[in-house]
Amino acid sequence: MELELRPRKRQIGSFSGFSQTEIEKMENLINESSEQVCDPEFCKKVAKTFMRSQGRAGKPIVKWTEVQTWFQNKLQCCSSKDNSAEANQKLPDVTERCALDKANESSHTAGQKVPSQSELEFEARSSRDGAWYDVDSFISHRFLNSGEPEALVRFVSLGSEEDEWVNIRKAVRERSVTLENSECNKLKVGDLVLCFQEGKNQSKYLEAHVIEIQKRLHDIRGCRCLFVIRYGRDDTEETVRLRRLCVRPSILGRP
Repeated sequence: MELELRPRKRQIGSFSGFSQTEIEKMENLINESSEQVCDPEFCKKVAKTFMRSQGRAGKPIVKWTEVQTWFQNKLQCCSSKDNSAEANQKLPDVTERCALDKANESSHTAGQKVPSQSELEFEARSSRDGAWYDVDSFISHRFLNSGEPEALVRFVSLGSEEDEWVNIRKAVRERSVTLENSECNKLKVGDLVLCFQEGKNQSKYLEAHVIEIQKRLHDIRGCRCLFVIRYGRDDTEETVRLRRLCVRPSILGRP
């Protein structure tokens, strides 16, 4: 049985990205005045310039914060490339670590296949909203002065302007999965889950713990059980159905 995670998109009907002309303009600005490109007032002027151009007619508005984020990520990426030759430490291999964890979790489960590194998929926690999103690719890496490794990730369904530096050890892991209706009994009180939240302008998966399970008889619609969860970011509680939850892959191995 192959389980697929429900699509995750940060914004619905929001900013769709910069044009090639706008990207070239921002790259030139970095070369000309890299020290001030992240200044809010500078970014506001750039955003206004883009909105007044004929090429932006009929397209979504450009916010100055989106311009600032693009500059910040571009500068960080360039800095990482410049310092890569001086780095003597080896980047922790995320795929290797997750494959090893998967093998350890499955060591007592007879007949369960352990995926190879190439088969693993990942999710990362965004520092912008605390939600977890599917990773499309790892763009670059760097080490902070503290020695902590970070990766520049690109999220699924999001453009390069949304690329983000994340802590590899704390904010990158094997992708969460959904449970079939018949597998609701695998979920236990205390389990870590991701709960899907869909708003008017935003959809995201937030981390929570299961604090209570109310068993219900299943019907033609599937699982009717109720799960009381508590979100880690603000300790608020919510009662949800199984279809809104994603779980850690290790839960699949439970009897």
